[in-house]
Amino acid sequence: MAVRSEKLTFAGTGGSALAARLDLPAGEARGVALFAHCFTCTKDIFAAARIAAGLAEQGIAVLRFDFTGLGHSEGEFANTNFSSNVDDLVHAADYLRQTRQAPRLLIGHSLGGAAVLAAAARVPEAVAVATIGAPADPGHVGHLIAPAKAEIERHGEAEVVLAGRPFRIQKQFLEDISQHNLEQAIRGLRKALLVFHAPRDEVVGITNAGRIFAAAKHPKSFVSLDDADHLLSRKADAMYVANVLAAWAARYLDGAATAGKAAAPAAAPGTVVVQEAGTGRFAQHIAAGRHALRADEPLDFGGDDSGPGPYDLLLAGLGACTSMTLRLYAERKGWPLQRVSVTLAHEKIHAQDCADCETKEGRVDRITRRLALSGDLDAEQRAKLLEIADKCPVHRTLTGEVRIVTVLAQE
Repeated sequence: MAVRSEKLTFAGTGGSALAARLDLPAGEARGVALFAHCFTCTKDIFAAARIAAGLAEQGIAVLRFDFTGLGHSEGEFANTNFSSNVDDLVHAADYLRQTRQAPRLLIGHSLGGAAVLAAAARVPEAVAVATIGAPADPGHVGHLIAPAKAEIERHGEAEVVLAGRPFRIQKQFLEDISQHNLEQAIRGLRKALLVFHAPRDEVVGITNAGRIFAAAKHPKSFVSLDDADHLLSRKADAMYVANVLAAWAARYLDGAATAGKAAAPAAAPGTVVVQEAGTGRFAQHIAAGRHALRADEPLDFGGDDSGPGPYDLLLAGLGACTSMTLRLYAERKGWPLQRVSVTLAHEKIHAQDCADCETKEGRVDRITRRLALSGDLDAEQRAKLLEIADKCPVHRTLTGEVRIVTVLAQE
């Protein structure tokens, strides 16, 4: 099966732009996987590239990316740690959820394996996790930094040579890895687990695989990589992992694609269709014409937080309409409006606290809308644009008389 690859970027921890590559099968993907590379490696390391290509050849799309401060991604490596790597993974899953589909398979190599185990609970759509030569404890990488530990403790940071390249390691990195214990995360995984490990791995010993496997609950599997090295530098070893992983994952990806899940709905132009996704208590598929969206409730409200909530979408509609209206007005006037940013918040307030509300008892809804207007605008132009914001069609709908007619569809 032919494979194609796309270069992408998305916002990671702290807003840094992370460089990514999405390897895609020629036809429709059976599912999407998210790959986390090894410590101080990049998305383009041979093992990551070869495994991703092998999975794509078997119908599984794979997103691999450079963690903050590594490869082609922005940010300073010295300011990162294991926690920020986990956050980067969650941002990557969020990006996939918003632009393609959420990853159902998480794959991690070496410290990336520890990171996917820690991040798995924050990716509710994932049904399977695979680790390759992963440590059972993030603190395992401490031995790589041991020669410089005294200097780091004394000066707060030091330059360490890892895999032939210099990296600046700060004290906060050591403190962060010492605070993580993966055992609880592994016990509560609630996802199928596949552990790959080479018995002769000289970087991360085989005992780590035993600890991960022992802590996990079924379904779990272990595959020995025989005489492979830690980085899977031989093509045959990387391809073996890809082939076994694809065969193992098919049981979970293909099943998750149909069991309890509803296909994304279709909507005619000018209509919106909302349908339960079947992947959580509140998750919804949304089709707006040819555009696909997702909605959910946050974890605190019993949802999986796999998409924005109903009020988030309401505010998004008002914000988008406001920005578009201001852009159109400024263009007609020939004003130097460079960029519009709209920040909105919704809250319930006591009616008696609202001076200009007709309702005087109970609670009323209040939406606060803050405009940020960039450009060489004078005070009079800014004041006029503030006035025009109230004239956007969605604003008028929300503040005007609205009638909602609900009927039952014919079975």
